[in-house]
Amino acid sequence: MRLDLSSQIVLDRVPQRYYRPENEFEQSALTRYEKMPTKIYESSVDASLQVATDIAKKIKDKQAKGESFVLGLPGGHSPQTIYTELIRFHKEGLSFKNVIIFNIYEFYPLAPQSSSNLKLLKDTFLDHVDIDPKNIYSPDGSISKEEIIDYCRKYEQIIHKVGGIDYLLLGLGRSGNIGINIAGSSMSSQTRLVLLDNQSKKEAINTFGSIDLVPPSAVTMGLSTIMKSKEIALIAWGEDKAKSVKDVVEGAVSDAIPASCLQAHENANVHIDLNAAYELTRISHPWLVTSCDWNNTLIRRAIVWLCFKVNKPILKLTNKDYQDNSLEELLTLYGSAYNVNIKIFNDLQHTITGWPGGKPNADDTNRPERANPYPKTVIIFSPHPDDDVISMGGTFKRLVDQKHNVHVAYQTSGNIAVGDEEVIRYVSLLEDVRTKYDPTNTSLKHKYADILQFLLHDKKEGDVDTADILFLKGHIRRQEATTACRYVGVDTANVRFLDLPFYETGRIKKNPISEADVEIVKKYLEEVKPHEVFVAGDLADPHGTHKVCLDAILAAIDELKGAEWLKECRIWMYRGAWAEWEIDHIEMAVPISPEELRSKRNAILKHQSQMESAPFLGNDERLFWQRSEDRNKATAELYRQLGMASYEAIEAFVEYHPL
Repeated sequence: MRLDLSSQIVLDRVPQRYYRPENEFEQSALTRYEKMPTKIYESSVDASLQVATDIAKKIKDKQAKGESFVLGLPGGHSPQTIYTELIRFHKEGLSFKNVIIFNIYEFYPLAPQSSSNLKLLKDTFLDHVDIDPKNIYSPDGSISKEEIIDYCRKYEQIIHKVGGIDYLLLGLGRSGNIGINIAGSSMSSQTRLVLLDNQSKKEAINTFGSIDLVPPSAVTMGLSTIMKSKEIALIAWGEDKAKSVKDVVEGAVSDAIPASCLQAHENANVHIDLNAAYELTRISHPWLVTSCDWNNTLIRRAIVWLCFKVNKPILKLTNKDYQDNSLEELLTLYGSAYNVNIKIFNDLQHTITGWPGGKPNADDTNRPERANPYPKTVIIFSPHPDDDVISMGGTFKRLVDQKHNVHVAYQTSGNIAVGDEEVIRYVSLLEDVRTKYDPTNTSLKHKYADILQFLLHDKKEGDVDTADILFLKGHIRRQEATTACRYVGVDTANVRFLDLPFYETGRIKKNPISEADVEIVKKYLEEVKPHEVFVAGDLADPHGTHKVCLDAILAAIDELKGAEWLKECRIWMYRGAWAEWEIDHIEMAVPISPEELRSKRNAILKHQSQMESAPFLGNDERLFWQRSEDRNKATAELYRQLGMASYEAIEAFVEYHPL
């Protein structure tokens, strides 16, 4: 069973020669804008295996010489698969007894029993191998403020005493930070206390469960400390790191992008997957560095890029615009700018449809969806109980209004994203109802009293909610989702709550995807046998749940290959509240009128627990409906700038083709 198919989604299937050149000449041409050795892998799994294999080999080489191997490690999400591979190597015989570990950073101040970077490292790696605990060094998040300066100096001395760091594994932050060296960090900085910026706090949510619980500062190795390492591996996965990767690899050295200092290191390598490589010139704009394998998608990308570069709509581009911007190949292929312009204008025009389920009794030659069958059976998969209306609420209503048989499947309960005050409010209401209509029911009276006691008085930082509280939080979201579906016009008999087991930990950290999750989705698909499926394609999902939910669906579809109904089923990926598909990838664009946009907002507002009090709104001060509207309006504006009709808003989709 293939459980990581989402990591293999590269929207235009990048030709392998762009990231795996056949010879050194081609390598030199493709990487002319890159200032660091950069290895691109098809998936983060492939990259993690290679990095882990490199580390294991270096450990063995040191063992053969009777020497210690000094390894610097980060926390965070990116290295977890590397740690998993190293644990596997240990089970197969690799010893870590000669390894000395230095934790790159630790949060400060830390209360006893609090989450920490060291705890994460131990839970996910160090406690599973035979490393000597005396060989694990980490900044102390509990020392007094008066001791910090001296403590940091001694940490540097320990690194020097063991001979320096042989191999430093670094994760790349979304702002170009390494460790907790944020924008403005000095190249001469050593281990020190720094205040976290907003982005660093947001990235620490997975460790602490809530941004409110993230400590205000951290003790981190400085850039000078990092640069003294003998070898450095910088890793980044996923398209949310793509801009940061481009800044680090192709940009100038700048204290605004701390990781850019690695350009000056003689043995630093970048390891990224294709999604993180997306904005590198050789992947995103290959016409600037090599001759291209032109296809419709790449031509569209090039023309959209050219439009915004010269600030013109498509039909006003000239031969000179193409010639001045390295796109002469297209003039050779099509004869003139006019011919290319018309082709791409029509291509984009044909993505626009007011019939997301296909228009019955119409010529569908140039439409994104088929006219037949009609009506279609449609499934909208929603990772959380509000992603359906946030991400595609206008299209959702169109499908219902156009008489398709629409089903909605909520993959997780979303129970950890309900604030305690919501439960207090509902339990207080339930107690009022009990007092009036069932005053002798002492069992419920005690149950409600226990819940209120825990939430109002007993609950401490890091405590997991009780099963009763998780039940209530899940059902608050369940009823909100049902209400939103009812508002859109869906028969509530078509609303399904899958409650995938990977999610039900009661904590922000979830279990890995398992075959049990896939089987639930598979069984549901076999039951409904849809003609059209909508899934969340958030490849840059900030919390991870969307990716796991997508992997569960894709694995189920992979298992069902060969089913007759699946051969006639189309799968469309939508985006969440954080980003939209880039216009050169969009394959279906559904215009939303002002009235429909208002209706979408009302459906989102049915999720009252997710308004201002939701725990995971992040640093963006806009509410979900505001983010969604701004994103949809921005997509419509891009179409207008390219010369299309002017719409109030547009929801966009990309088709998934099973791998």
